[in-house]
Amino acid sequence: MNILIVSNYYYPELGAAPSRITNLAEGLAEKGHCVEVVCPIPNYPKGKVFNEYKGSWTKHENINNIFVHRYWIYPSISMNPVLRILSMFSFAFSLWLFAFRRKTIAKTDVVFVQNSPLLVSMSAIILFKKLFRKKLVLNISDLWPLSALELGAVQKGKFYSFLEWVEKFNYRNSHFIVGQSQEILEHVRKIVHKPDFLYRNLPKTKFDTKPFHQNQKFRIIYAGLLGVAQGVFDLVSHIDFKSFHVEFHIYGHGNEKEKIQNYLKANPDSNVFYHGSLVKSELNKILPGFQASIVPLKNRIHGAVPSKIFELSKAEVPILFCGGGEGAEIVNKYHLGYSSKPGDFIQLAAHIKKMSKLDVESFQQLKENCKKVSYSVFDFNNQLDLLIEQLEKISTRKK
Repeated sequence: MNILIVSNYYYPELGAAPSRITNLAEGLAEKGHCVEVVCPIPNYPKGKVFNEYKGSWTKHENINNIFVHRYWIYPSISMNPVLRILSMFSFAFSLWLFAFRRKTIAKTDVVFVQNSPLLVSMSAIILFKKLFRKKLVLNISDLWPLSALELGAVQKGKFYSFLEWVEKFNYRNSHFIVGQSQEILEHVRKIVHKPDFLYRNLPKTKFDTKPFHQNQKFRIIYAGLLGVAQGVFDLVSHIDFKSFHVEFHIYGHGNEKEKIQNYLKANPDSNVFYHGSLVKSELNKILPGFQASIVPLKNRIHGAVPSKIFELSKAEVPILFCGGGEGAEIVNKYHLGYSSKPGDFIQLAAHIKKMSKLDVESFQQLKENCKKVSYSVFDFNNQLDLLIEQLEKISTRKK
């Protein structure tokens, strides 16, 4: 098939969305499909154009046999809704420049659109489905605007109602729905009846896993965005890691970075260490060397299942989940670690203490549970093959 992927995020950007879309594109290409990606000039998650792309309005690259077309965007991670909407509109406009300049659109079989941002998805639907009459797959990774409401980023009113209208427009005008959680698919089914597919954010990476030794120092890692949704600063300021004789190591960037750094300067003996961010390849090398990882969500976000659950399972790193919902259900069902409710630092602290005191046999069983599920239920290639079957059915239907 000839597949066009439209995404607001792509390699070398960092985070769950760029990782998922990049893995999908590379996996499809490795299976013999012709894949093109149209995305913004790299700017995520800092909201600033990467140094190597500064001064470029467009950039066309061949990365791992994938044709990547990067177009201008007004980058912003501001909490100001006007600036965020301006950022969305800028790339939504750039999509039209791409479509009317690229002759390859004519031979495209399937257009795979990442949703959200909602306005970018809407623009892609109008362009590729309505005008070019292409089969369109909508990939839903979060339930905007509901997620924004739960995070406190927006309030109910006219603007929220407009976003809900856009959300429903996007669902109704797709041929096929792909969602990253069961909760997402259940939410969409209440609005439209479309064929759908559960596509987890599973890693392609193979990790050099390490056994656990009783006498080694117990080290916990958090690697990811340091944003409002994760609430890592609250973890640092509410949990006394030193009292449990464990270390907490933080990797990443985000809005809370400065707050965390200031706290650690004022509390240098907290057994918490901030290391900045690492590229994915370097992070994957060090991840198996940690005994556990905290996966936090500050609030219960409907439809959200942190992709870290699947990466940590593959690396055989037991999970201390703090967030509830489907993520907690997965951790509990497959015995990948311990889960607590969002914001329940007393329960999380108890789980940290409990896990750090496990004997070798009990801890090794947690690691074995992670290994087993990552090579069965959560295997990337098995999932991709099933998705390709669905895409091939869509592409052969009469337009």
